[in-house]
Amino acid sequence: MKKTLLAIALLAFAAAAPAQKNEARDTDRNLLQAALKGWTVRLGAGFQLGGTSPLPLPAEIRAIESFRPTLLYYIGADADKTFSSSPWGLRIGLRLETKGMETDASVKNYGMRITEESKDPSGNAVFSDVKGVWTGRVKTEVHNTYITIPLLATWQAAPRWKVFAGPYFSVMTSGRFAGTIFEGTFRDGDPTGDRTAFSDGNTAPYDFSSDLRRFQWGVEVGADFRAYKHLYANIALHWGLNDIFRRDFDVVRFSMYPIYGSLGFAYAF
Repeated sequence: MKKTLLAIALLAFAAAAPAQKNEARDTDRNLLQAALKGWTVRLGAGFQLGGTSPLPLPAEIRAIESFRPTLLYYIGADADKTFSSSPWGLRIGLRLETKGMETDASVKNYGMRITEESKDPSGNAVFSDVKGVWTGRVKTEVHNTYITIPLLATWQAAPRWKVFAGPYFSVMTSGRFAGTIFEGTFRDGDPTGDRTAFSDGNTAPYDFSSDLRRFQWGVEVGADFRAYKHLYANIALHWGLNDIFRRDFDVVRFSMYPIYGSLGFAYAF
């Protein structure tokens, strides 16, 4: 009799266990749905194109000889909520993105800090930074990586179109702003300082990467198009509003701002 009762109890427990697991799974799903009620979550990726520039171009920059955008991308996620009975809504996101460019410019009396190589008494190479002004050609490479949080207002302009605008906040995780000078004259200190000519292929490197500002902010404006039920295409302009260099950086005597456009796709869940 005892064996029969034990067997019945074991069978009852085995039958109840899957039901309890299903009930727990349903509870978790209901809690998640309740948390996301009214929100649309999307995963997206895309490409960016643009550059870092002063506005307007200062007198020191005489001509842009060439501009080559580098391969830039972003990946991320965002969450949308539309207010009830209103075309207005809110979007908050998180993305990893790169911003960069390569340029060749002709400049005059352009603030510069170059790295010079010399020899110590033992014949070992010694590198030192020399600050002055440069007149000639300068090549620049910029490649920065950011973690960005956009906080945007949205407006449903049409059944398939949604417009968005608002601020974004970025933290730089890695940055490079460096290049070379060539075909010109370097003056030590100021325009009346000692003169060094660079010609016949002679160059000197510079690197302002350690002077880049880690925190960036700006505005973002763009539009989404719902191509299919879950698939969206989007286009946006990202305009930085603070200088990419730290406040105490005094080599480049004007502010430079990141200005980029993006084209991407997103999948809505």
